[in-house]
Amino acid sequence: MKELPAFAGGTPVRNKKLYYSHQYIDEADIRAVEEVLRSDYLTTGPHITECEEKLCRVTGAKHAVLCSNDTAALHMAVMAIGLGPGDELITTPITFAASANCALYMGARPVFADIDEATWNIDPACIEACITPRTKAVVAVDYGGQSVNQDAILALKKKYGFVYIEDAAHSIGTSYKGKPVGSFADMTTLSFHAVKTITGGEGGAVLTDSEELYEKLLLLRTHGITRNPAQMVHQPDGPWYYEQVALAPNYRITDMQAALISSQLDKLPAFAERKKKIVARYNEAFSKLPGCIVQQETAGSDTVRHLYVLRINPAHLSINRRQFFDAMEAENIVCNVHYIPIYYFPYYEKLGYQKGLCPKAEQLYEEMLTIPLFYAMTDQDVEDVIHAVTKILTYYET
Repeated sequence: MKELPAFAGGTPVRNKKLYYSHQYIDEADIRAVEEVLRSDYLTTGPHITECEEKLCRVTGAKHAVLCSNDTAALHMAVMAIGLGPGDELITTPITFAASANCALYMGARPVFADIDEATWNIDPACIEACITPRTKAVVAVDYGGQSVNQDAILALKKKYGFVYIEDAAHSIGTSYKGKPVGSFADMTTLSFHAVKTITGGEGGAVLTDSEELYEKLLLLRTHGITRNPAQMVHQPDGPWYYEQVALAPNYRITDMQAALISSQLDKLPAFAERKKKIVARYNEAFSKLPGCIVQQETAGSDTVRHLYVLRINPAHLSINRRQFFDAMEAENIVCNVHYIPIYYFPYYEKLGYQKGLCPKAEQLYEEMLTIPLFYAMTDQDVEDVIHAVTKILTYYET
């Protein structure tokens, strides 16, 4: 007899709620922030530079510019290339809104390319189908943490001449064919939000190998204001002198955040190892269930996942995604959905975007569920998730 899920009157797998993600903060992180609080600098101090240098070592990029969050990083990146009215930026609809909004900030038009059916990353063939003479940039998102198909996108970049921006908000620690994410695109953006693999509470960064882009990014982080005489129009008349030479927001980050990110980066190998073990256990368990589909890896991606997204298989189930979501919550496992296709939002509807643009992405949205994955999960937590998923999908299997 099939085990009865809590949703249908059975006993919950857990007595205490388990959420889809959670930060890990240890005493070293606390000490790092405390040292800043006791220092002379709370912002624009030495920990910014220290953290940027560490990011370069981790990612292989020549330059890193820390900023307030990944949304800021994406905005800075498109400002640096002069994206503007009449230009188009291609991205995936299965991502957070910021990946497309950065085009709108500049008066440009986001264009949505469909996903690969197996990996759920942006499909390079769909990118190519969207390219027009107005295409200036492609923002390719490492969905869930696995690298996009770098070879295919770089080949398209060489063929068509667009600027390649990699939104690596999910993928710090991931590598592609032995090279770390951060060493492929013209610019790569990172996120240090609370639930990301590495956290600063908030925070972001832009990585680049280009000296020219690096100088622009530094300027765009701080109101377009410079103290560098080489960038000034007029002769400085004293050590206090500075000039605004461009129009830009304030996207600075604090030394407290930078110190926390820097401390967290020391734990990245441990975070990566633990997440890979959890993912391997999940893949082993869920690949045996006809009621769900496991995300396939991009060939060549050695992935440190930020999200573990499970896809239900409607052909084998008598419940839909919403019922599966509710059933998991009844087991005290709180899931999420990543993401609603961006052009479903009312703001995009008002701009003329309509459903049907990316059929594969839209179908994925109807069937996806993000289940718990984070460093501090115990082996029992992992088995509880597997037990709950198996119990529900087996009970409602047709």
